Amino acid sequence: MLWRTSTRTFDLTRRGLIMGVLNVTPDSFSDGGRYFDPADAVARGLEMVREGADILDIGGESTRPGAVPVEAEEELRRILPVISGLKQVCDVPLSIDTMKSRVAAPAMAAGAEIINDISGLMHDPDMARVAAETGAGLVLMHMRGTPRTMQQHPAYQDVTAEVRERLEAAYHQALAAGVLPEGLVFDPGIGFGKTLEHNLELLRALPVFQVQGRPVLLGVSRKSFLGRILGNTDPAARDAPTTALTAWARQQGARILRVHAVKENAQALRMMEAILGDT
Repeated sequence: MLWRTSTRTFDLTRRGLIMGVLNVTPDSFSDGGRYFDPADAVARGLEMVREGADILDIGGESTRPGAVPVEAEEELRRILPVISGLKQVCDVPLSIDTMKSRVAAPAMAAGAEIINDISGLMHDPDMARVAAETGAGLVLMHMRGTPRTMQQHPAYQDVTAEVRERLEAAYHQALAAGVLPEGLVFDPGIGFGKTLEHNLELLRALPVFQVQGRPVLLGVSRKSFLGRILGNTDPAARDAPTTALTAWARQQGARILRVHAVKENAQALRMMEAILGDT
């Protein structure tokens, strides 16, 4: 199970990856504003690397439910200094979390090597072309609607089948644009146009989302459905259940875990791999 980015190849057969979340925004649901200054963002990125992050996922537009869209120029103003700053001080691969090809292309030119498209190529058809031309590792996530509208009465006949069907379509869309199969990773999009019950059903079916045998990325870190189950409203208080899900998801076959609290989740991932005999 190999995953190719523009500059390296990960062997995910036995060892999964921790993707650290680096929000360069004033309004993200968990840590909006904390790392809005580029120097603070670079410092946080280095801290996550020390804690065990294998990838840093940099986003300049909040995708929390109800979030207002950001223009590409503003998104670039936020993320490019952070990409450039991190490239000068570490060799950990950088991912750009964006739905816009006009952001992804300059980010790749600045030193990113992965594109994390939460729309799964639905928002901007040119994204697949940019990924093909740059050789980016491409994460394709399922989302119903947009961040602004996605939680307005999401409904499915069969959420597992419909998410799998859309990811399969994104796979063929990417290949038609010239993206190599080994560059693709799939994310079922927990919390993106789903109810609590939908999220739990998708988690139970996690192996289904290994589309064409490609790796699964899971992002559940600090999300509101955890708070609904556990009865808390503080995103930072959801790190313990996130860590539990990291270990469980690895046992279910997920290979990339996108998290805020890197140290704890990296330890949980390594422990589960030891139990599985994948060390």
